[in-house]
Amino acid sequence: MAAAAAAGPCVRSSRELWTILLGRSALRETDQIETELDRHCERLLTGLAYYKPPSVSSGEKLKADKEVVVPLKEFGLRISKFLSLDEQQSVQILQSYLQEDYRGTQGSIKAVLQDERQSQALQLKIAEYYYEERLYTLRCVLYLLTYFQDERHPYRVGYSKCVDKLEKELVVNYRKQLEELFRTEAPTWETHGNLMTERQVSRWFVQCLKEQALILEIIFLYYAYFEMGPEDLLAFARIFKEQGFGTRQTNRHLVDESMDGLVDRIGYFSTLTLVEGMDIDFLHKCALEERVEQHQFANARGVCQEMDKLLLTFGDIPHHTPVLLSWALLRHTLNVDESAHVIRRLGSIAIQQNVFQSMTQMLKALGSGGNNCTASTARMCIYGLLSFVLTSFEEETLGDQQHLIDVACEVFTAPNLAELFWDTEPTAGIAILLDNNCGMFPQSMTPLLQLLSALISDKCTAKKVYSFLDKMTCYTEPYKHKPHDVLSHEDGTRWRRQTPKLLYPLGSGQANIRMPQGTYGLVLPAGQGSLVRWDFSYSSWTVFTCEIEMLLHVVSTADVLIHCRKVKPIIDLVHKIMSTDWSITDYLLPITSRLYMLIQRLSSVLNPPTDVIASCVNTLTVMATRMPAKVWADLQHTGFLPYSVTQVTGIAQSLRAEGMQAGSYGNLLLSIERPQGEYSVTMAFLRLITTLVKGQLGSTQSRGLLPCVVFVLKELLPTYLKWRYNIYGIREEIGCLICELIYTILHLNSVEESQGSSSLSLQSLCTHCLANTEAGQAIINIMAVGVDTIDVVMATQPSSGSEGSGQTLIQTIKLAFSITNNVIKLKPSSGVVSPLEQALTQHGTHGNNLIAVLAKYIYHRHDAALPRLAIQLLKRLAMVAPMSVYACLGSDAAAIRDAFLNRLQSKTEDMRIKVMILEFLTVAVETQPGLIELFLNLEVKDDAVGSKEFILGEWSCLQVVLEFIDSKQQGKYWCHPLIHRAAIAFLHALWQDRRDSAMTVLRAKDRFWENLTSVLFGELPAPSNISEKSVLETCAFTLKIICLEIYYVVRGSLDQSLKHTLKMFFDKKRYEYWSEYIKSLVTHMMETETQGAATFLEFHMVISAWRMVLVLATSYVEVMHLGDCSLRLQLLQDVLEGTKVLLLVPSSASCLRMGSMLATLLLILLKQWKSIIVQVSKILDPLDQILESLSQSNQYFMEKTKAKIFSAIITTLQIKRLKASDISQYSQMLLTVCETIHNEAIVLFDQTRHALTTGDAGLPDDKDSMETDCAPRLQHKDQKDGVCVLALHLAKELYEMDECGNHLFLITRKVPFLPAMLSTLELSLRVKQNLHFAEASLHLLLVLSRTQQGAAIVAGAGVLPSICLPLLSVYQLSTNGTTQTLGSSRKSLDAPSWPGVYRLTMSLMERLLKSLRYNFLSEALDFVGVHQERILQCLDAVRKVQSLACLDEVDHTVGFILQLSNFIKEWRFHLPQLLGDVQVNLCYLCQTCTFLLHSPKVLQHYLQVKNGETIPSTILPRQPKPTQTPTKQQNTEKEEMEQRALLKVQSSLLRILSKTLAAVRHFTPDLSQILLDQSLDLAEYDMLFVLSFTTPAFDSDVAPSFGTLLATVNVVLNMQGEIDKKKEPVSLNVGPLTSTEEAKSLKSLLMFTMENCFYVLISQAVRYLKDPSVHSRDKQRMKQELSSELSTVLSSISRYSRRGTPCSPAASLLLSPPSKSTCSVSKLSPENQEPLIQLVQAFVRQIQR
Repeated sequence: MAAAAAAGPCVRSSRELWTILLGRSALRETDQIETELDRHCERLLTGLAYYKPPSVSSGEKLKADKEVVVPLKEFGLRISKFLSLDEQQSVQILQSYLQEDYRGTQGSIKAVLQDERQSQALQLKIAEYYYEERLYTLRCVLYLLTYFQDERHPYRVGYSKCVDKLEKELVVNYRKQLEELFRTEAPTWETHGNLMTERQVSRWFVQCLKEQALILEIIFLYYAYFEMGPEDLLAFARIFKEQGFGTRQTNRHLVDESMDGLVDRIGYFSTLTLVEGMDIDFLHKCALEERVEQHQFANARGVCQEMDKLLLTFGDIPHHTPVLLSWALLRHTLNVDESAHVIRRLGSIAIQQNVFQSMTQMLKALGSGGNNCTASTARMCIYGLLSFVLTSFEEETLGDQQHLIDVACEVFTAPNLAELFWDTEPTAGIAILLDNNCGMFPQSMTPLLQLLSALISDKCTAKKVYSFLDKMTCYTEPYKHKPHDVLSHEDGTRWRRQTPKLLYPLGSGQANIRMPQGTYGLVLPAGQGSLVRWDFSYSSWTVFTCEIEMLLHVVSTADVLIHCRKVKPIIDLVHKIMSTDWSITDYLLPITSRLYMLIQRLSSVLNPPTDVIASCVNTLTVMATRMPAKVWADLQHTGFLPYSVTQVTGIAQSLRAEGMQAGSYGNLLLSIERPQGEYSVTMAFLRLITTLVKGQLGSTQSRGLLPCVVFVLKELLPTYLKWRYNIYGIREEIGCLICELIYTILHLNSVEESQGSSSLSLQSLCTHCLANTEAGQAIINIMAVGVDTIDVVMATQPSSGSEGSGQTLIQTIKLAFSITNNVIKLKPSSGVVSPLEQALTQHGTHGNNLIAVLAKYIYHRHDAALPRLAIQLLKRLAMVAPMSVYACLGSDAAAIRDAFLNRLQSKTEDMRIKVMILEFLTVAVETQPGLIELFLNLEVKDDAVGSKEFILGEWSCLQVVLEFIDSKQQGKYWCHPLIHRAAIAFLHALWQDRRDSAMTVLRAKDRFWENLTSVLFGELPAPSNISEKSVLETCAFTLKIICLEIYYVVRGSLDQSLKHTLKMFFDKKRYEYWSEYIKSLVTHMMETETQGAATFLEFHMVISAWRMVLVLATSYVEVMHLGDCSLRLQLLQDVLEGTKVLLLVPSSASCLRMGSMLATLLLILLKQWKSIIVQVSKILDPLDQILESLSQSNQYFMEKTKAKIFSAIITTLQIKRLKASDISQYSQMLLTVCETIHNEAIVLFDQTRHALTTGDAGLPDDKDSMETDCAPRLQHKDQKDGVCVLALHLAKELYEMDECGNHLFLITRKVPFLPAMLSTLELSLRVKQNLHFAEASLHLLLVLSRTQQGAAIVAGAGVLPSICLPLLSVYQLSTNGTTQTLGSSRKSLDAPSWPGVYRLTMSLMERLLKSLRYNFLSEALDFVGVHQERILQCLDAVRKVQSLACLDEVDHTVGFILQLSNFIKEWRFHLPQLLGDVQVNLCYLCQTCTFLLHSPKVLQHYLQVKNGETIPSTILPRQPKPTQTPTKQQNTEKEEMEQRALLKVQSSLLRILSKTLAAVRHFTPDLSQILLDQSLDLAEYDMLFVLSFTTPAFDSDVAPSFGTLLATVNVVLNMQGEIDKKKEPVSLNVGPLTSTEEAKSLKSLLMFTMENCFYVLISQAVRYLKDPSVHSRDKQRMKQELSSELSTVLSSISRYSRRGTPCSPAASLLLSPPSKSTCSVSKLSPENQEPLIQLVQAFVRQIQR
C-alpha cells in the first residue's frame, strides 16, 4: 500500500506546475520551464475541461489497471462519484494528495480506507485538494498572461511561446467553461452521495464562484493584449446579461454574505472585459487623428444596433454603469445620428447610477489583493476611458467632481501612468481635471493635493509636482461682501486691489503671503457670496507653511478639525514627495520643521486627530531614513514618544519600567485608538521606531530608545491580539510591524551596539525580555498559529496576489521564527532554563506542544520560506534545548517524518528546503537520538542469524541521501551542489557520532565509496574562478569521512571498495593534485585578502580536512598508500610553502589563523616524517623567513603561531646534527631568537611581578619538591609550548651547533638577553612560578657553559646571585630545620618539575666549576654552603627512596661534589664541617649502593613496598585495571617490565656508586705518595672506613668499612660475570645505543668503579697502617683479612683480564678528575691490565710481610 502511494501520480499536479512557473522549484533554467510548458500546454488550453466527468470506459480502464491496488481503486470510485470526476483522474488526484498533502503515515492509508468515518474525512480533504487543483490550473494560465510580455521576467520567452500556442482557442474554451459554470445545477446527495451535505454544496458553490472569477480575469487579461471582435463583444454582453454580472447565478439561492466578495469580483471582471473589448484607447487615438472609421466598430452597424438594444436593458446594478458610459462614448465618437437618443439615455443612466463611484470601488477592490498585473491592467483600462470622457464631455455634466478626483487618484496608482500623464497635453484628458482644480486653489485645496499626490511615482514626477506647486499663478478666496480696498469693474466681474494684503492673519516674522497692490481678480458667483480668483504669482509651499502655522494657532479652539482637514493632504503630499525623491527635502524644511510642534500640540487636544498625527509621524519616518539622529533629537523635545525620567542603568530596571512614561503616544493608544479600534498612529509609531533603530544611532541615543522598545515589549506585543479592530487585516499588520522592529534590533551589529560604556543595549534588552517575560510567550503564540489557520486565511483571500492578510500573517510568523532563533542564539549561556525555552520545549497533550506545531509547518505550501524557517528553528532547539523532539511529536512523528522525506525526495521541491531538512537531520544525529533513529528507519533483516543485520527501511532518509550522492545524478537540476554538500555533511555526522548500524548499512551499498569520493576525483575550477564554493565543503566532509573510517576501523577490516578507492587516489596522483590545489587556495586567499574580500569559510574547511588527511597519513602509511618518500617530501614541501605564503606577509586575521593551522600541520609532519628529509636547509630557509616576518609582528594572536614555528625549527635541527657553518642565516636566526628571549623574559618578569602585587600568584608548593613534580598553575606566558620557553629551547639547539662558542660573545654584545633572562629566572625561583621558563633557561645555560668562553660569559652575567638564594624556594624545609623525607615520583622523569630545576642547577654548577675551575670556585663554595642541608639530605636519601627522580638528583649532587672535591684544601678552609659531613655521607652512600646492588631481590622488594609501585611510570605505561584474571602472557609481560625497571634502578645506583668512589678518592691520601712513603701529613685525611670486614648493611647504625669496599669489588665482578654469561647483553640503560655498545659501556663503568674502589681501599689501608694511633694488633688483623680477601679477588681479576675487559670510562662517560686517563672502549690485551694486577699483588705482598 505504501509503495503504491509512494509511487506518486503519473502526471504532475497543477500546484506543482504553478510552483515551477513561479520559479520556486528546483526547475529554474529557461529550457526546463519551456519543457514543462510544452508538456502541459494541452492542460492549460483545455482549462477546467481537463477534468472530465465519469464514464463507463474510464471505469473499465481503472479496473483493468494492475498497477493500482484494489483499495485505491475502490476509494477512487467513491471520489469519482462525490466529485463527479473521471474515475482514472480521481485515482490520480488521490495519489497526488497522498504524495503532497496527506498528513498521516503512508503505512496508515490502508487502515484509514477501511474505517468508514476516517475514509469520509479523507474524502472531504481530497475534495478540497481537487478544488485547489482546478484553481491552480487557471492560475497557471493567468500567470502566463500576466508576464508573457514583461521584458524583465526571466522566463518571458517561454511564456510567450506558450501563449502563442494558446491564443486561438483559449477564449473559446474558457467562455464555454464560464457558461457551464454559472448554468450548472448544484449537486445533491442523490447524485453525488451522502457526503454531499448542505455545507458541501455551499463549498461547491464557493468553488464555482472562484472559478468563474478566475476565468473572467483570464479573459480580461487576454483581451488586454489581443483585440476583441464586435461579435465577441456582443456574445460576452449577452452572457453577462444572462448571469446578471454574477448576480443571477443558476444557484443564486446558495449565495450568502460570505460570497458577496466573489460575486462582486465576477461583476468587476465582466465590466472590465466589456470595456476593454470596446478598445476605448484606440478609439481615442482615432478621434484625435480624425480616422474613427478605422475602429473595428465603425463598420459593425448590426452589432452596434444589437448592443444598443441590449444595453438599454442595463442600469439596474452598479456594474453596468462603466459599460453604459463606455458604449455611449463609443457611439458618440462614431457620430451615428440615429443613436443620439441612445447615447443620451445610456449616459444619463450611467451618471445617475454614480458611474465614477462604481469605478473607484471596483479599482480599490481589485487592488486590495496586491499591486498585481490584473489590477494595473484594470487601471489602465479605466484611465483610457476616463481620459476620453473628460476630453469628450463637459466636466459639469459628469456629476460630482470629487468622484472624478477619487477615480483618477485610484487610476494613477498603476505603474507608469503618472509619467504618461505628465507627457500628455495639459488641455486634454485628466489634465483638464487638474487645471480646473488649480483654479479653485487654495479655497478648495484637498482635491488638487489628492490628485497631485497620486501623480507622484518616481523622482522625475516628484520634481514636476514640486515645480508645479512652486509656480502658482492664481489665488482663489471667498468673499461675502466687496471689501473697501478693492475697486470693481463696471459689471462687477473684475476686482482690483488698491493696497497690498497679507493673506494669513499671522504675526510679524512668521511665514505669510503678500498679495501686491494692483492685483486683478476674477469674480465668480458662489452661493450667497462670491469667489475671487486673483492673478499673481506665488508658491503653494508658502501657503502650506501658513496653513500649518494657522493650525498651530487654532489648535486649542473649535476650528482645529477644520484646519486639520486642510493640513492632512499637505502632510500626505510632503510624505509622498520625500519618500520618492529625497533631494527635494531641503526645500520642504519650513514644513517638516513644524511637524514636531504639530505632533506635540495635536496630541494634547481633547479629541486628537489621529489621522493627522499619523501622517506627521509617517513623514518623520521618511526623514529618519536619512537623518535619524536629527529626527530623534527633535522628537525628544515633543514628549510624544515614551521616555524615561531617570537614568536607565540595568535590564531589570528597564523591564519594570521604573521611571518610564508612556508619552503622548501611550495616552493616544489607551484613550483613543483602542476604544475606537483604529490604529493609524500605532502603525506609524512602530515604523518610526524601526527606522530609528535601523539608523544605527550612537550609544547615547540608542539608550534613549530603550523606553520606546520597553513600551512595545510590555504594552503592545503581549496584548495587541486582544484589541478591538474595525478593519480586517490591521491586527496582522500591527503584529508584523512589531516583529519587524524586534527583528531589526536583534540583527543590529554587535560592535555598534557595544560602543556604549554600559552593557545595557537594545539587543540585550530585547533578548532578556523575550526570554524571561510574557513578550516571549506572545512570540510563541504567533508561531503557534499553525499551518491549518494559515490555510484558512489564504482560502478566504479573493485572489492569489502577493499582498493581503494571509501574506501578512505568513510574514509575521516568519519573523517570529527568526526572532526566536536569534534570542536563543544571543541569550547569555547559563545553567538556568529561561521561561521562553521552557515554553518552547514543554510537552503538551495531543500534539499541541509547540515543537509539533513547528514540525507541521512542513505541510505549508504557499511560501517555501515558512517551512524552511520552521525547520531552522527546530534545528536550533535540537542543538540547545534539553528535550526530545521525537517525544514532542508524539503519535504524529512518523507522519511528519514521511512529510519531510516526501519534500526531500521531490525532484521539483525548492532546493533551500531540502538543504535545511538535511541540516536539521545532521544536528539531530548528535543531539536527538530518538528522532534520528526514526528517520534512519533501519530494519532488522529477516534472515539474519546471530548478530543483528540491518537493512534500509522503506521510509529511511538514507535512501534519499544515497540518491543525492550518486555520482550519476550530479549536475542534474534536482541535485544542486548545495544539496550534495548537505547530504555529505549528514553522512559525516553519522561517522562522527559513530552510528555503527547506519554506517554498516551504507558500507554494504553498491558503489557507496565510489559515489562518496567521486567529488575528490574531479577537476575543480581555479580558486579565482570558483562560483559554487559549497563544492569545497563537500570535498572537506568527504575527506573527513574517509579519515574517520580509516581511524576507527581495524586496518584489516576496511571495506574493499574503500581500499580500492584509496589505491586509485594514489595511482591517479590525487595526493599531488590536492596538495597543489590547497596551495593554490592559500595563494588565492592572500591575493584576494588585500582586496578586502570576505571570509573564507569554505577554504578553511577544506584545508582543515586536508590537514586531517596528512596527520592520519603519518600513522597509516600503508593503508593510505603513502610509502613513497618522494611523495611525502613533496606534500611536506607544499605545506611548508603554503605556511610561508600565509605568514610571510602581514594579512587579515582569517589568513593568519589559517597560517597557524598549517604551521601545526607542518610541525606534526616534521616530527613524523623526519626520516625522509635529506636536505635540512630546504626546510630551514623558509622557516627562517617566516620567523623573521613573525618577529616583526606585534599582533597578540601571532604568539601561538610563532611558537609553532619555533617548534618546527627545533624539530628540523634535531633531524640531523648540523654545524653553524651549514646554515646560511645562522647568525640572523640566532639574533632573532635571542631578541625574542630578551623581550619575552622582560614581559614575563613584569607579568609575574604584577601577579604578585595583585595577589594572583600561586602559592608555593608545600610538598617536598625533590620527589614531586606537580605542575604549578600556568602563569601568563610560561607554557611549555609558549614562545618564551620554545625560544629558549631553540637557542639551546642553535648554541649546541656552535662548537667554538664564538657567536655567544657576539650576540651578547648586540642583545643583552642573559641579564633579562637571569632576572626573570631569579624572580621565578624566588616565588616558585614559571616552571617551564626556569627549566628551559637552565638547559640553555648548561649549553652555553660547554666551552670555557661561554662559561665565563654566563658566570660574568651573574648566574650565581640569580640562582643560589632563590633556589631555596624550590624545595621546602620542615619546621625543625631539617629537610623532609623523600618520597617516590610517579611522574615521568623528563616531565617539567621543580626537582628537575634543582637537578639542572646542580649540573650547571658542576659544568661551570669544571670549565672555570678556580675562577668559579668561590661561587661554587657559596652555593654548596647555602644548600648544604639539601645536599646532605640528598646523599642520605638513597636508603629511604629508590625512585628514579631521587636517584637522578643524587647522581647530579655527587657529580657536583666530585668536581668540588678537586679543591679539597679550599673546601676544608672555608667549610670544614660540611666537608666532614659530606665525606661521611659519601661513605654511607657507597655502602647503601653496594648493598642494593648486591641484593637485587631486596631492592625489588623496596621498590614494591616502600615506593608503592612495582614499575616506575617511566617504564610501565598506564593501563586500565583488568577486570579478569591475567593470562599467562600478560603475567610474562608484566614480569619483563618489572625486570627492566629493576635494571634501570640498578644502572642509576651503579653510576652513583662510581661517582661516589671517584669523589672519595680525593678525600683519601694520594696512593703514590703514601706508598712511596713521601712526606705526607696524615692529619689532613680522615679515616673514612672503619676497620671491619663485615658485609655492608642497610642500617645507618653500621658504619662503612673495608668490608664495604671489598663487597663493592665483588659486586662489580659479579655483574661482569652476568654480562659475559649472556649471549646478548641486557642493557641497564634505555638509550639509543645498540646492545653491544651498551655492554661495552657498562663494562667500562664497572672497571672504573673497581679501579676507584681498589684505589680507596689501598689508600685507606695504608693510612691505617701508618697511623700511630691504631693498635698494632688491629693492623695485623687488617693485613690478614686484606691479604685473604684480595688474593681471592686477584684470581677473578686475572680471569677477566684474560677475557679482555675495557678500561674505565675516565673522563668520557663520567665527569671524573682530569688526572684520570682515558682509553678506548675496545678489547684490551692482558699486558695492559698488568699494572692494576701488579698494584694489588704488590700491596698484598707488602701487607703479608
